[in-house]
Amino acid sequence: MRILALETTEAIGSVAAAAGDKLLAQQQLNPGQRSAQSLAPAIRSLLEHVGWRPAEVQLVAVSAGPGSFTGLRVGVTTAKVFAYAAGAEVLGIDTLEVIAAAAPPEIPSLHAMLDAQRGDVAARAFRRGPDGWLQPAGPTALVPLDAWLAGLPAGTVVSGPGLIKRLGDLPPGVTALDPAYWAPTAANVARLAWRDYAAGRRGDPWSLAPRYSRRPAAEEKRDG
Repeated sequence: MRILALETTEAIGSVAAAAGDKLLAQQQLNPGQRSAQSLAPAIRSLLEHVGWRPAEVQLVAVSAGPGSFTGLRVGVTTAKVFAYAAGAEVLGIDTLEVIAAAAPPEIPSLHAMLDAQRGDVAARAFRRGPDGWLQPAGPTALVPLDAWLAGLPAGTVVSGPGLIKRLGDLPPGVTALDPAYWAPTAANVARLAWRDYAAGRRGDPWSLAPRYSRRPAAEEKRDG
C-alpha cells in the first residue's frame, strides 16, 4: 500500500512516503515558512522523489492532534482534500501516539507530552503491549505543566517537544528520552497508519477533524 503521511503539529513539520511498513522517504518542511506555505511544495517534491503520481497514493495519514490550531488545521485539511482528489483513503493518527512510537524498543512505558500553551500540557501515558507497540494506558489529559511534573513517579520515562522548556525541572528519578526522539514525525505517522489499517481500522474524510490541545482562548475567556 502506498502511504502518504503528513505531520504538522509542531513548528517544523514533515512528510513521508511508505510502502506498507517500509519507509521510502521523509522530508522536513521548509523551516523558514509556515506549514500553509511549505506543505504542498513538500508533498510535490516527495512524490517526485519516490516516483508516485498523486492518483497512485492509496492512503493519506495525518497527525490529527492534540496540537496547535494552525498546524493541525493545515495538515488535516490538506490530507482530506488530497485523499478526496486522489481517490485515496484517509486516517487520522493521535499525535501523542506518534511521539510514543519513536521510543526505543527497550522502553517498557512512557509519558508523552505536548506544550498546550498558557502553562498547560497535553499528556498521555503508554505501556508496551505484547505486540511490541507502546499502547495508550489512559486518556489524554490537559493539565498544568507544574502539576504534571509533580505527579510523575520515580522511574518514569518522559518524551515530547514540550520538555525543552522545563527539562531541568524533572523530579528525582524521572528521566527524559534523548531529544532526538521527542518530535512527532511523518515517518511514525506512516508506521502507525499501516499498523492500524492492517488491523482493520478505516477513516472517513468527511468526519476527520483536528483534535486541538485546548479550546480557543476567546471561548475560554467568554465562558470564564
